[in-house]
Formats: sequence, structure tokens, C-alpha cells
Amino acid sequence: MSKRYKHFDVSEFDSPDKEGSGSFMEHDFLEMLDCARDIAGFPFIINSGFRTIEHNKAVGGSGSSSHLLGWAADIHVTSSRKRFILIEALLDAGFTRIGIAETFIHVDNDPEKQRNLIWTY
Repeated sequence: MSKRYKHFDVSEFDSPDKEGSGSFMEHDFLEMLDCARDIAGFPFIINSGFRTIEHNKAVGGSGSSSHLLGWAADIHVTSSRKRFILIEALLDAGFTRIGIAETFIHVDNDPEKQRNLIWTY
């Protein structure tokens, strides 16, 4: 049975090619994401959580992607208002690395990467 957080089950973070791989997500990351979900007040749909090396290559991910280490997630969002609320909630929860795309927000707290960054795709 997979670990359950307040708003998430780790299976939501599985790489599509490896059932159960959501268990490789970092606990501290998931705790912060749970906090951000509380702040935002709406459900988060996880597009991508943990990635195997093979899946990361298949989706064109960076070889140093934080998804490979369980430190990142891409959250589905297409509404401008929800995008603003989501980013605000992530910042309030303590995240300092955010990537903004048209249909998702990437968030990570990889301890090996530079802090205080927002980028676009």
C-alpha cells in the first residue's frame, strides 16, 4: 500500500513506465506540496512526478532533471487565475524553483540546484 499524504497518494507521482515509482519521491517535497495544496484551495492534477531515465528521455527531459531524483512535479493548470493562485501558494509553501508553461507549472526543491528562480518553457 502506498503512502498517503493529506491531498496526494504517492501513486499519483508514478512514472508511466514504472508502477510504484512514486514511492521514490522525496518526503520533504511531498509535504511542501501538500502545504501548497492547502493554501491554493483546489486540487492539483500531477502531470509528471518521478521519472525513470527512460521516460525522462522519451519526454525530452534534461539529463539533470529533478524529476529523476523525486524532487519535482509538473502540475496541470490552464486557467490564468488558477495559475496565479498556484504560483502564489507554491511560494507561500516555501518553494523557490518554479517553471511556467502554458498547460503546467513545474515546481521543485532540488537541494543541489540554484534557488530563487522562475523560468518559462
